[in-house]
Amino acid sequence: MNHDVLQIAGALTVLAGYVAAQLGWTTPRSIGYLIANTLGAGVLAWLAWTSRDWGFLLLEGVWSLVSTVALVSILRTRPTPDPA
Repeated sequence: MNHDVLQIAGALTVLAGYVAAQLGWTTPRSIGYLIANTLGAGVLAWLAWTSRDWGFLLLEGVWSLVSTVALVSILRTRPTPDPA
């Protein structure tokens, strides 16, 4: 796949989560928001790595890492359904 297409897809994924949070459709601690940030920033970080764009890699890598840590934290603390 073309790098430009991946860049646009990654950016749109991050922006979709941001816009949804700003419009009150979701919150920054929601699973959907964090997945969008993890995936979108992860794609952009990978592209920055492959093109040796170190400043962009720092930004997107940290963005993806922080989103991943928050996502894992939320998933670990979610109550499990009662198997009744």
